[in-house]
Amino acid sequence: MSKVLVVEDNKSLAKSLKDWLSKHYEVMLVGSGGPAIIEATQNQYGVIVLDLGLPDMTGQDVCQTIRDRGIKTPILILTATDKVSSRVSLLDSGADDYLLKPFYVGELQARLRALLRRDGAAVAAHSLKVGDLTLDISRRQVKRGGQIIELRRKEFDILEYLMRNHGTVVTRTMIINNSWEAGADRWNNTVDVHIKYIRDKIDRPFKHKLLKTAYGVGYMIDDA
Repeated sequence: MSKVLVVEDNKSLAKSLKDWLSKHYEVMLVGSGGPAIIEATQNQYGVIVLDLGLPDMTGQDVCQTIRDRGIKTPILILTATDKVSSRVSLLDSGADDYLLKPFYVGELQARLRALLRRDGAAVAAHSLKVGDLTLDISRRQVKRGGQIIELRRKEFDILEYLMRNHGTVVTRTMIINNSWEAGADRWNNTVDVHIKYIRDKIDRPFKHKLLKTAYGVGYMIDDA
């Protein structure tokens, strides 16, 4: 069963969407942009249904952030505006489709089916690549230069987060928040320890180094 992330702050509409879609999909419901970005970053979804008007940021900003992190999951935006310029702006920010409110649930379901049929987007959502380093999310397999690299579970999670944000420095706190469960025992030093293990495996045996340290700030994966 395909997984759908629904981002909608209107509780009544959110409940209706979940009731409608749960007949055909596994539905995760969030009510604001911040949690939506975390969900889209940490978990695999077949499609994201994203409301344009959210309490903490616009749906367009959420969409842009998700795309900036290299996530290819199809995004359908729900919007109340019918302005051509606004619709063009939504598509330019990385949305795959939009649906005007109010809408018929049958049309929503048809558009979701169309997005889920896009095999190319589905494949891209399951793999990440930086230089000659590749990470297969579904198989939890890492390769560099065609050579399989064995990582522990937490090392894999951290590397996945770094690769989703390649070219951007992420702090130790960001790594902790995205790679450890809420309430788990964790401290900043444990990030440094895991980074050392990851670097020993993906960088030290190779001439070109990908894992960079931003001293006093955090870490970054970059092919530059």
